[in-house]
Amino acid sequence: QVQLAASGGGSVQAGGSLQLSCSASGGSLSSLAMAWFRQAPGNGREFVAAISWNGGTADSESAKGRFTIPREIAKNTVSLQMNRLESEDTTVYHCAARYDREIMPIIRTASGYPDWGQGTQVTGSS
Repeated sequence: QVQLAASGGGSVQAGGSLQLSCSASGGSLSSLAMAWFRQAPGNGREFVAAISWNGGTADSESAKGRFTIPREIAKNTVSLQMNRLESEDTTVYHCAARYDREIMPIIRTASGYPDWGQGTQVTGSS
């Protein structure tokens, strides 16, 4: 089982930038797919972006062109760099992981990730 610790949430103005981080323990990024989901109150978890064990990435339409998902293998950490933030981006974000050593399309559903970190909140400010 992989344990994940998410951090980096905070308040940001529209058009601003914020970087979230997710540190993994109990597994190496070289054997994990790591993903970011977000969840507004009353809604299910929405896929944002993910990075596979070999560095391939995928993102949602809303994230495309604005978000990237860099990783630091030595620190066992994956980040979500969010730029040009909009009101729809202000919600709680979760990081997730699954063991992945296969070359295959990145899974975009929450059910495909058995391990989850705590949420980190992104809020908007005027």
